[in-house]
Amino acid sequence: MRRYFLIGVLLFFSVYMLGCGKKQAALEEGQEPMSMEALGTMNASVPESKLPEAAKAAPAITPSPTAAVKLEPLPPAGPYRPSVTEIQTALKNAGFYLGEIDGKYGPKTRRAVREFQQANSLAVDGKVGPRTWNRLSAHSSTAVGATKKDK
Repeated sequence: MRRYFLIGVLLFFSVYMLGCGKKQAALEEGQEPMSMEALGTMNASVPESKLPEAAKAAPAITPSPTAAVKLEPLPPAGPYRPSVTEIQTALKNAGFYLGEIDGKYGPKTRRAVREFQQANSLAVDGKVGPRTWNRLSAHSSTAVGATKKDK
């Protein structure tokens, strides 16, 4: 029984491998390698009779070689995560953090976050999540001299 199972597995494996080779060969036959020049002139090789009316009427836009193209950076994926310096600055502006802005998430920063969360009816966990930062970010650009008593 074990011998028949082994023969079946070997037969299946060999058929599978032979079939994959045929698929790859068919894929390679249908594809031609293209150079960068060929890719750049693909749109130019379309006959004008096959272009839609809107494309015929629109003037061709070609960037000048001396024009500098300014690319905007992509936004980070997921929700925004503020740095510890930004958190400390916002807490200091809100009047909850009295320590030095050093970029370290230590006990003073954690205590200030908890106090801020408690004062703003948020879940008190000492972590700056999206909800806490949503409320805290309102204080990130105000003057450092402002305190919670002034507001």
